[in-house]
Amino acid sequence: MTIAVGLSGGVDSSVSALMLKNEGHNVVGITMKLWRGKYRGGEKEACFGAHEAEHIAAAEAFAKSIGIEYRVFDCSEEYDKTIISYFRDTYLAGRTPNPCVYCNAIMKFGLLPRLAVEGGLKFDKFATGHYARVVEEDGRFKLLRAMDEAKDQSYFLYRLSQEQLKRHIFPLGTLTKAEARNIAREYNLTAAERPDSQDFYSGDTAELIGEGDRVGEIVDLDGKRLGKHAGFWKYTIGQRKGLGIGGAGEPYYVVDLDAARNRVVVGRVNDAVKSSLRLTDINWVSIAPTKAEIPCRVKVRSASRLVDAVYRDGECFFEKGVFGVAPGQSAVVYAADSEELLLGGIIE
Repeated sequence: MTIAVGLSGGVDSSVSALMLKNEGHNVVGITMKLWRGKYRGGEKEACFGAHEAEHIAAAEAFAKSIGIEYRVFDCSEEYDKTIISYFRDTYLAGRTPNPCVYCNAIMKFGLLPRLAVEGGLKFDKFATGHYARVVEEDGRFKLLRAMDEAKDQSYFLYRLSQEQLKRHIFPLGTLTKAEARNIAREYNLTAAERPDSQDFYSGDTAELIGEGDRVGEIVDLDGKRLGKHAGFWKYTIGQRKGLGIGGAGEPYYVVDLDAARNRVVVGRVNDAVKSSLRLTDINWVSIAPTKAEIPCRVKVRSASRLVDAVYRDGECFFEKGVFGVAPGQSAVVYAADSEELLLGGIIE
């Protein structure tokens, strides 16, 4: 079988390619070029940043070291038009974006393999170094959480289609991160000690938004002015630190962003807890769409814990409430009694 592997120069994609080659597959490495030099970037390890040339060189050197073909495809213009524009527009609308979720569905699992095919590469499957699993059952491809709960990345993959899941392989889905690094060390891979990416962008995200300071009010839920800010898009729902409003007693949290009036609305911790949320732009993954009520577990952001809930007709209802539900972010719904990712959508 010929398998194209998305290589980033990091340990996860490198180990994925190595494992597949050791299994006897014909492996070819492919990489997205995203950086156009339009922004300054920074020093953080990230998918998008000024150090991309170094990462591509590392991926190319790795491919050469294990004897596989390697190709780079320029996706920078489309990335700027879709992912960066989406990121900017979402923040300026007073919502919280999920650039990695959209990048996976549109770019990494969409444009990249398509350009590879158009460039003359022929392959049976596409693989990446994500920690997740795919299984087929009764003709439907189900997305499962990784065996390593601490590293599970299925949240970022909920927008993948059945066609994308059908052609995809996740070699690391049954491994822990420590096991992957140990494989890299065993084969003396240069990427063995490379740090994980910390964010999608290596620099200050304010640079991507591109807005100058715009002074506005920080107000409580009754509209009382408590302070001022330099732009509502610099804040996120649930944020406590950096508000600059001090005061004795219970701390304040951001509970709403009013883009129309350039206001940051704050409240106490209980004001930031929601008993339900509504989803839009829903993608059904492991099961077909249904109107039935579904006992489930829900993640309202990538780093949050799974919370018991009931899903019904586009809404999630939480018995104990959830802190920091941010419109624009993704809520991902998992089965109550298994590792299946059932569906996900954008918090409205």
